Amino acid sequence: MNTPKPLLKFFILLLTFAFNSIALAASVPVPSAPRIAASGFFLQDFNSGKVLAEKNSQQRLPPASLTKIMTAYVVFNEITNGHLDLNDLVTVSEKAWRTPGSRMFIEVGKKIPVETLIKGMLIQSGNDASVALAEHVAGDEQTFAQMMNQQAVKLGMTNSYFSNSTGLPTKLDHYTSAQDLGKLMRALIRDFPTFYKWESEKEMTYNGITQKNRNRLLWRDKSVDGGKTGHTEAAKYCLVSSALRDGMRIISVVMGTNSDNARAQESQALINYGYRFYETHRLYSAGEKLTSTRIWKGASQQLDLGLNDDLYITIPRKQYNNLDAQMELEPKIIAPATKGQQFGFVKVSLAGTELIRKPLIALSPVATGSLFQRLYDEALMMLE
Repeated sequence: MNTPKPLLKFFILLLTFAFNSIALAASVPVPSAPRIAASGFFLQDFNSGKVLAEKNSQQRLPPASLTKIMTAYVVFNEITNGHLDLNDLVTVSEKAWRTPGSRMFIEVGKKIPVETLIKGMLIQSGNDASVALAEHVAGDEQTFAQMMNQQAVKLGMTNSYFSNSTGLPTKLDHYTSAQDLGKLMRALIRDFPTFYKWESEKEMTYNGITQKNRNRLLWRDKSVDGGKTGHTEAAKYCLVSSALRDGMRIISVVMGTNSDNARAQESQALINYGYRFYETHRLYSAGEKLTSTRIWKGASQQLDLGLNDDLYITIPRKQYNNLDAQMELEPKIIAPATKGQQFGFVKVSLAGTELIRKPLIALSPVATGSLFQRLYDEALMMLE
């Protein structure tokens, strides 16, 4: 007597790109992050999104001039959407001119290109430039702050609220978190890579005055190619940094340190920790065919499956050869299939622990077959 086949929702196709013994698959424990003298910090891989280290990362803290990362994001978004041009001339208001704190020394009534003001905001941390941009984009700074908060919601920044474009102290709510700033910086680099490059410039001269970028890591670590500093009495010294080494980009956020030098040192310690103990790999590319499977009653018998986005994985160093990838596919796929339609998952594990699971999608459509094809496949399916 034959044992009936069990009914399975999924069948598993094992795809092993590097498999050793179970003993070798045990990952090496990663040491804890270094002690960082800060109110909160956050370290994340850019491509995979894996959090490498954090402390008080969701605590709401005053961001000081780290606020300007969001100001820049809103401005870049307006440019990308065609509502603003880098060559547009901005007339400097008295309010912008009078804005206290760090400045690029713009003058009342002068017309300045948007691009110049952006650089003055990012490189020189000009509060005057931030206000001038906010007023030009939204009419006034309060309306611009609403745009900032709308973007914060879209980016999932659940512990952030902005009431101005500069980060200057205010009686109104104005806060963010280390985790939210990590999300923001990651989005800015991803969405506006061309504009992000301006953050790597070490100095800027405007109105006959040369000012250096306050991000000390631009001089100390050649892999650091961007970020933003911040400082007020309440926020203390803060720094968001991004570094790129051997194709691996990580984002560091340090908030509430005691000095300019301390924020650089603590950020460097976090960055070095990330690169010392972790590595990131792109396992699959978006649109790459990972497998083909039978599709029934279709104009074609084969359906190519892959991923909608690149699949990156961040793992402890020297563990790449112990990764295991599996694909789980639907047992019977019936035409039609539309491009992008999900038909299973690819999952990646290390030492028996699932690290990531991504939908497998159709890479191209398969239309419903002819009447003969449908009847023929129906008969074959009955015989299975």
